Amino acid sequence: MLEVLNDPILALILDKGRFKYTHLGIKVSGVMDEYAYYFVNYLLDNPDNTNTIEINFPNVSFLAHKDTTIALCGANCEFYINEVAKSLWQTYHIKKGDIIKIGKILNGLRVYLSVKNGFIVKKEIWGLNNIKLKKADVLQYNTFISQDTRRIKQRFIPQYPQELELRVILSYQAKYFSKEQKNKFFSNTYIVSNEISRMGYKLKGEPIFCDISDIISEGIAFGSIQIPKDGQPIVLLKDRQTIGGYPKIGVVLDIDCFKLAQAKPNTKIRFKKFLELTN
Repeated sequence: MLEVLNDPILALILDKGRFKYTHLGIKVSGVMDEYAYYFVNYLLDNPDNTNTIEINFPNVSFLAHKDTTIALCGANCEFYINEVAKSLWQTYHIKKGDIIKIGKILNGLRVYLSVKNGFIVKKEIWGLNNIKLKKADVLQYNTFISQDTRRIKQRFIPQYPQELELRVILSYQAKYFSKEQKNKFFSNTYIVSNEISRMGYKLKGEPIFCDISDIISEGIAFGSIQIPKDGQPIVLLKDRQTIGGYPKIGVVLDIDCFKLAQAKPNTKIRFKKFLELTN
């Protein structure tokens, strides 16, 4: 078992999310950066929906009570095993009594810590319910002993730059934005604001406006770009509401949403048209 030694600001037990329940008002949720999540499970030969710990803020420590193999992927951070600095994107054999610590997050925003075969936690019929970890929590896992080491090749490890280009599929509601407003949207450089969460990222920049101000509330896809009345885009992510009434100019590609999920405030954002569904 893995014991939490301090009170994390935000560390969650997550899997891919809960599907087929949005009509009941249940959000999909799940890991924010699926790219890092799939790689951490790949390193451990875990099934692709195995749970993980998503660490959203620095300075989290754990004590291992059983042998296992772990892997960490995601944001570049200070990572120690028994006070010895280690690299991410590879596996490590952990023995009983070892202390695992994630210190400062240096580049990127979210780190994923997984164990071989996952943690033994209760799963509701629609998935894990964003289990938030606190001091003295104990996560059960089955003992696993192996000396094998696996690592991801350097070319597959993201760098989390301070400037991102996000590819966009223009939605059917794009027709309510004038050509001038769409040109402004794709030519403007936005900045990630301090208003970011697992629900979505609000951006700052030259506002754009829609010919309609409100619509009948409807389902919202992952990566939808809402344009509220102040004209500042909001990219909706894993903990987004299931329905909403602001017009949406388009949707960011999933793989680019995972990059956005690692972006800190003040990261520069540009949008690039990838596809338009209507003429």
